[in-house]
Amino acid sequence: MKERTGVVTFKGGPLTLVGPELHVGDKAPEFAALGNDLQPVSLSSFKGRKVILSSVPSLDTPICDLQTRRFNKEAEQLGADVPVLTISMDLPFAQARWCGAAGAKNVRTLSDHRDAAFGQAYGLLIKELRLLARAVVIIDREGMVRYVQLVKEVAQEPDYDDALRALAKIS
Repeated sequence: MKERTGVVTFKGGPLTLVGPELHVGDKAPEFAALGNDLQPVSLSSFKGRKVILSSVPSLDTPICDLQTRRFNKEAEQLGADVPVLTISMDLPFAQARWCGAAGAKNVRTLSDHRDAAFGQAYGLLIKELRLLARAVVIIDREGMVRYVQLVKEVAQEPDYDDALRALAKIS
């Protein structure tokens, strides 16, 4: 599997991402991750809808918490036709606990802990930590990647406004 070093950092230290670099215009790679009910959820189950993929290292960290709360708030305005999937390596039990404590009802959390299928397919698996890099990916109704924001410093938030502007441009 392809490795890319120094694309992202953690507190300034370079990290290695496993998997290919994703580009706008690519066909969105299929993946399956576990929902809070321990059932697999595949990207193809959202066929025909625009999808926001919000990749975070762990919901139990301050920046990931902020990112997921922000997308939960935005998802309320976007409606059911634009699912927001927050994907991390957290166990489904931890994700369900976090959602309950945060009152997050508009995002769907998915766990990539089992085989890192999402992380490897999207080039977001951090080799040194076995966590996911912080990123926002938007997929259109035809399953094409229309926006990719890989956050250079894992300890920083993404540019939400830029992602939401990109989403608004997709019909």
